[in-house]
Amino acid sequence: MANRFQPISFTSVQDCLNYIPEHERELVVHLRKLILATIPEITEKLSYNVPYYFRNKRLCFIWPGSIPWGKVQKGVRLGFANGHLLQDEFNYLNNPVGKTVASRVFNELHEIDDEIVIQLLLEARLLDETNGQK
Repeated sequence: MANRFQPISFTSVQDCLNYIPEHERELVVHLRKLILATIPEITEKLSYNVPYYFRNKRLCFIWPGSIPWGKVQKGVRLGFANGHLLQDEFNYLNNPVGKTVASRVFNELHEIDDEIVIQLLLEARLLDETNGQK
């Protein structure tokens, strides 16, 4: 349901994909494929009108910049709900002090390091298994 903070309401992830511009769609589709291939048992659904991914708890999300209420200026944000707990040995994510969400914004496909993203996804899954009880 649309409201003054979220003037658009999607009924599905595909609706969201159809709405966003092609350059963002390319990034979102690539990130979705990485997430779904790395954690096949993950559940994808809309939260805040963008794709969120769940197992026991919320693991991660993809936020296109054209969805204005997410405060992403441009590009596509890949965020980890408990990113502050990830090792992130490559310092790949931005994790502001005092925040639990860690994320990275991508503007071009070549900026996505699949191996690092997969490693972060696997670590998030492990955290979910050890900490996440429904």
